[in-house]
Amino acid sequence: MHIPTADTTEIEVLTFEEALRSAASSTEYDVEKWLYAPNFYSEYRYILGTRGKNPLICVGINPSTAKPDDLDNTLKSVQRIAAGNGFDSFLMFNVYAQRATRPDDMEKQCNLRLHEENMKAFRYLLSISEKPAVWAAWGAIIEKRKYLPECVADMLRISREYDAQWFCAGPISKKGHPHHPLYLRKDEKLKPFDTEAYLATQEGY
Repeated sequence: MHIPTADTTEIEVLTFEEALRSAASSTEYDVEKWLYAPNFYSEYRYILGTRGKNPLICVGINPSTAKPDDLDNTLKSVQRIAAGNGFDSFLMFNVYAQRATRPDDMEKQCNLRLHEENMKAFRYLLSISEKPAVWAAWGAIIEKRKYLPECVADMLRISREYDAQWFCAGPISKKGHPHHPLYLRKDEKLKPFDTEAYLATQEGY
């Protein structure tokens, strides 16, 4: 379990460019297999995933404890469902980059600098595929903080620039939120997710 020791405004946060450079080297994991930015365990994480030619980008709400060669149950599910839907790799991204196993522990106010760098990470992920495939998987947890829907709206706007294809898996909640990766069938198939319809039904966007 990860319990934040401080708000991210109180710690040194690498820019995404700095974090991406760090991801090119490590003595703790295989950098040819893993993309991990930054390349050390911290109070935040931009990206964790495997390298490949046909990745599935999965968007959760915020990171927990996972790191290379030590995936938590959410990431194990993401990896399994990506493979089961024909992708050769997965890239875990999050609406907000602060690590917190319990959503109630997320900081009360959005760190705008962290959010801006996180959106740079999202642009990077979208740029490495000719036809980016993105799995919406943030669940109803998005309702935990008022700033999270605004982060999603920014992310969806950026995805239009790259003509990204959006998917979801499992049942949609009564309020229209896409299902979290946990508690899905092992053979769950992705299905199209209408981001425009989603935005239209969500208060606060």
